[in-house]
Amino acid sequence: MTLKAKLTSGLGFLFLIIFTLCAVCSYYVGTLGQESDRILKDNYNSLVYARNMFAGLDDMKTSITSTIYNANRAGTMSDYYTRLFESGKKLFETNLKEENNNITEIHEKEYVEALKQEYDSYVKLCLQMKSGPSDTSVYFSDFLPATEKLRQSINAIYDVNMQAVVRKSQLVKRDSHRFIQAMAMIGAICLVLALGYFWYFPVYISTTLSYLSDRMKTLLKKSDVAFDIKTNDEADILLHAINLLDNKMDAKKEEARR
Repeated sequence: MTLKAKLTSGLGFLFLIIFTLCAVCSYYVGTLGQESDRILKDNYNSLVYARNMFAGLDDMKTSITSTIYNANRAGTMSDYYTRLFESGKKLFETNLKEENNNITEIHEKEYVEALKQEYDSYVKLCLQMKSGPSDTSVYFSDFLPATEKLRQSINAIYDVNMQAVVRKSQLVKRDSHRFIQAMAMIGAICLVLALGYFWYFPVYISTTLSYLSDRMKTLLKKSDVAFDIKTNDEADILLHAINLLDNKMDAKKEEARR
């Protein structure tokens, strides 16, 4: 193999090391990013849905409470609280539907199904109370316990997703530690290989040139060529030696012609 081919293969090997290191880094960083995205996409969305259902439930409760304590003579809900009730109801139902399509954890489906059944009963109770005469006994005996039960069901969904976020965050943290360890190991291997390359090729080239320069000096002495080379550069020594031998050969040719 020629010197050029060896240098080319060595540089190609270094490039391969760098490319491998970059590829592995990109793979692990992409994997960690995907895991984080899954947490945000699934569990974080469920947390948002639960928070919005809490807000919708509070609006509905406020509307019914206003009917009980601030109802007009007809015992019906005012326009403001009617709109508040409908907006809260819409907010709750929209987020309940979104949560039903975003079930990812164990037992989450059971919690959602229970919440849907409790909500249907709750809406019927609300419609009964806001359209009829005020009845504080029903308000305290049925409405407030039903509201609290709904809150507990929403909170169960919130808790299961919050626990999943914490658990998956720990998994991502563990994977990140593994990533750091793997990259440290791969980096160490690549460093050793690169140092081996930087050690081998300069030594190989230097040894070869030193051997040739010593042989050229010996050849000059055998040829009775006077030389005074003060440089330590093996390439310069070879160049000067070749020039001296060339001059010696030219001189012999001139003598032969005479």
